[in-house]
This record gives sequence, structure tokens and C-alpha cells, in this order.
Amino acid sequence: MASPLTKDSSDCPNGDTTVSHSGHQPKTYSQRELLARLTSLAWRHRTGCILLIAQQAALVLLGLAGLGGIGIGIDYLRHVMDASLGPMVFPLGWAPPPAWTTMQILTALSCWVLTAAILRAILTMWIAVTNSRLGQGQIVVGLRTAVYSKLQRLGFRFFDANTTGPLINRVTADTQAVRLFVDGVVVQGMNTVLAAGVYLVCLARIHPGLTLACLLPLPVVWTLVMLFSGWLRRDYTENRERVDHLVLVFEELMRGIGVVKSFALEGWAGTRFDTANEAVRAQKRRIFLRLAILHPLVGFLNHISMATLLGYGGWLAIKGQIPVGAGLVIFAGVLQQLAGQVSAVAGIADNLQQTLTGAQRVFEILDTEADIRDSPLARPLHRATGAVTFERVRFAFKENDTVLHDLNFEVMSGEKIAIVGPTGSGKSALIHLIPRFYDPDEGRVLLDGVDLREWRVEDLRKQVGLVFQESFLFRATIAANIAFGKPEASREEIEHAARLAAAHDFIMAMPGGYDAMLHENGSNLSGGQRQRLSLARALLLNPSILILDDPTAAVDTETEAEILSALDDAMQGRTCFIIAHRLGAVKHADRVLVLDHGRISAIATPESLAALPGYYRDALLAATSEGGAQ
Repeated sequence: MASPLTKDSSDCPNGDTTVSHSGHQPKTYSQRELLARLTSLAWRHRTGCILLIAQQAALVLLGLAGLGGIGIGIDYLRHVMDASLGPMVFPLGWAPPPAWTTMQILTALSCWVLTAAILRAILTMWIAVTNSRLGQGQIVVGLRTAVYSKLQRLGFRFFDANTTGPLINRVTADTQAVRLFVDGVVVQGMNTVLAAGVYLVCLARIHPGLTLACLLPLPVVWTLVMLFSGWLRRDYTENRERVDHLVLVFEELMRGIGVVKSFALEGWAGTRFDTANEAVRAQKRRIFLRLAILHPLVGFLNHISMATLLGYGGWLAIKGQIPVGAGLVIFAGVLQQLAGQVSAVAGIADNLQQTLTGAQRVFEILDTEADIRDSPLARPLHRATGAVTFERVRFAFKENDTVLHDLNFEVMSGEKIAIVGPTGSGKSALIHLIPRFYDPDEGRVLLDGVDLREWRVEDLRKQVGLVFQESFLFRATIAANIAFGKPEASREEIEHAARLAAAHDFIMAMPGGYDAMLHENGSNLSGGQRQRLSLARALLLNPSILILDDPTAAVDTETEAEILSALDDAMQGRTCFIIAHRLGAVKHADRVLVLDHGRISAIATPESLAALPGYYRDALLAATSEGGAQ
């Protein structure tokens, strides 16, 4: 089915989903910078890393102990079965008591091997617990907290430029990828180096020449790993972008599920999701293909070493230059362990490339500078009178796309001002400057005669109550939603705010009353009920300034009358800004400010503007005609 929407970048599997810093290109880090940051992260968790490395080292030694017991047992059996070999000389200066029988010696060696195996099993379990506690319990949780904390501090410009889906991916998948650097690169790399060193020493002590012959394929293995590593870095970067796009498509389709069903376009929606999903699958298949080539190649080269051992080592054993049990058997076991460490290098390289890709995306967020923040000399604000002044304010969401031009007006404390104008005239942009969701590009906004940038942001926003056109409610009780901005509020305060918002009666009619649980975004309430809860939430803060962003736009006429009736009490004693497309709310205003393409075209009392030609009078006439027609 053809797409009913115009194709844009969001429909492209390789669409741009990178983090933008307030309209600027995201920072690109060199591999050296990323490795330095990741190493610093590992150093902060050095205690856990050292414990893991020590545990792995102990695991290696226990493995060698088990192999040693098997090798000694084989040589002892050969001496028992072939008297011409003479008495058995046990290694490390140890020898069983002369009175021990053959079965007692074999039993002791068996217990030795079994004890080493049991200790390895216990240690392996301990390593898994330590690794989980370090990786998931400390690193991932800490990173997610840091990323989310940073997102909380970033301004609206950042979220205007970045969609939700890719940000979710950075908090979840990318932090997991960064965690891999600690346990999958640093710890695993150190373990590989230490284990390989121990194994090489063991092999060299058994027979240096055989060791050298068996290690001839090693440079080829290293070259292959480095070659594939570069390819994987690019593949993982592309994979993250495609997964971002898949999440973005899924999120959009879920939010628009009602529209999709109403137009019977489930087929188109399924095709769109399948296209994004297939793009991820196809790209992931390329990664798996590279790994499917790399690992067998490394395994094949390792088998060349084993073939060398069988041929050359067997010849040495026949010549009596190397013992079979304590020599050839242990050599084979250690060589196999060394081959495992060499194969692990491919896994480490894979982990490293995943980590570098994830780190780039996580550090982009952590290093993004918040455009709205307290100045070093920010002043506390305990209680504002509510006087607001705009002085020569110019504002643009994007560079070279000015939304507000040279705004100059003053709102007195306790005054109620309505803001009207055609769609796109800048009404929402204007009110978003008051709680400092954005800062003006030129000019300044003052509260009580002081530039907003001189007040502490948290204090300022506690003075401003906002009711948006689309109210958002959390999956929690009604009481918790009303008390969202003031969690310590008493039940009496919550009920008082609900009464001011004309919400108390419908709340008490619900099963559970204030303790009734709301569904996602309050879907078990009507639009008017959600708006009144949103109003109660704003009023609980007892704000000096109340901003109403077209609160009746999405409700019917009867509900609008109920909300406007609640607003009569709610606006008393507060400075109020009222955006209204429906003009019913304008009658509550002392003055009306008319915006046209980001400029003030008129500002006066509702009565004065009704008598003058212009947008306001035309809107009144249109509303009157519509009411008469109904």
C-alpha cells in the first residue's frame, strides 16, 4: 500500500537521528578521546575490575592445576604399565608416601583433579555474580542515571531538535554498550593478556621450540582481528541509527494508532514498520556475516597450531624429548586454552567497536551544554508579585527563523491578559519565555523588574502555574497527580486545589475518590476532567502567575463552560496569561494582546478592540455567526 503521507527524512532507514545540540551539529569524538573517557570510567570502578581480574587469574591457575593432575596421572600409569620406564619422578618435589599403593596414588590424583574442577565451578559462579553486580548494578545504573539527569537539565531547544525514540535508545541500549568496555574490553583484555602470558610461560617451560612452532599463525590472527574491527565500527554506527529509526517509527505509529484505525490503514502502518524492521535486520545480518567469517577463520588458524602440535610434538614424544603426560598432554591442554584466549581477542574487538559506537552517542548527551541554567549570581525568589515586562524581545526557535519580533509590553501584578492571533503568530512562543523554557535571542523578560535570567530557575518555575492545551497525567492516583509539583502537600491542600479547579465533585464520584488510579495519560477520564486536574495541579503551587495555553480548545461547549467557571476563582489574585482560539475565555481578561506574525498588532481592553477593525473583531463576528447558526 502506498504511503498516504509525504515522504520525509523520518521515513528513510538512514534518516538523521543523531543528537543535535540546540540546532548545531553533534560533537564527533576521535577514537583516542573515546578511549580516554572510557578508561576514566573503568578507573572509577577499579575495585570491581581488580576483583574480577584476580578471580579470572585464579580460574586460570585452577585450570592449570587440573591439567597438571591429569598429565601426572597419565605419566604415572605409563610407568606402572611399563616397568622399563623405571620409577615415576613426580614434579614440584612432591612424591606420595612410599607405603601408598597404586590405587591410593591414582585416587589422590583423581581427588586433586576433582577438587580443582569443583573450585573452578564455584569460582565461575562467583565471577558471574561479580560481573553482574559491576556491569548491571553499578556501571549501567550509574550511566543511565547520569544521562537521564542530564536530559532533565537540558532546555526545550534540545528536545525540539531530538525525538523521543533515539533518546530512549541512548538511555537503554547505548549505556549497555558502554558497560561492555569495562567487563568486555578492560577486564576481559587484562584477563586475556595475563592468561596468555601464563600459558606461554608454561608452554615454553615444556618445550620452547614446540611453542614457537605452534605460535606461527598468531600474527595472521592479529591482522585479521584488526581488519575486521575497523569494519565492525562502521557497521555498529549504522546499526544504531537504524534501530533509532525503528524505535521512532514504532513510537509514532503507537501514538497515532487511533488515526491509523480510523482510516483503515493498518496495512500501510504494518508495511512502514516492516520496512524499518527489515532495514535493521539486513544491516545486522551484515554484522553477523562478518563475525561468522572472523570466528571460524580464527578457529581454523588455531587448529593449525593443534596440527603442528600433533605432528611435531608427537615426533618429540616418540624421540623421548618430551614426556607424554606431563609434557604432550599438558601442552595440548594449555595450547587449547591459549587458543581460546586468542579467539577471545576477536570478541574483545567486537565489544570494543560496540562500546565506541555507544560511547559516542552517550557522551554526546553528557557533554551537551544546557542552554537554560542558573547564573553564578542567581538570586532566590520566594514570592513574586507577578509583574511581567517584555523589553524589545526577539526570539527564534531556529536560526534565521524569527518567531517574535521586538515585543514591548508590560503586565501589571494581578492583571489578566489574553493573547490572541492566527495560528503561527507566536502565542505559545511568547508564554514559553515567561518560565524560561527558552531565553530570548535579543532583549529581556523581567519579573518584578528583574531579568528572568537573574532568578534561580527552580524558584522562578514554582511561581508559574501552567495549564496546557493537552494536559498530561501520570499513571498514578488522582491525589498524586494533583500533588505532582508539591509532593509534600497535605490532603487538605490537594482537595482545596481541586475545589478551586471545580474538580472535587467528579473526583468524589469516582470509585476510590482521590486514591483512584489513573490509566496512561488519564485515559479513564474525559477531556474536561483531565483539564481540571491539570488546573488543580497548577493551583496547588499557589503560583503568582497562571498561564493558560488554550485550555478549552479540545473540549465541547458544555465542558468549556465548566472550565471557564472554574477559572473565575482560579485566576483571582494572580497575574494571568490566557491564550485563546475560542474567545469565551477572553471575557475574563483585563486586556487583549493581538499577535500577527510575531509582532504586536494591538493591545487594549476587549471592549475597545471589539469596536476596532482587525483580527479580534473579525474573530468575534465569526464566533457570533457560528453561535447563531447553531
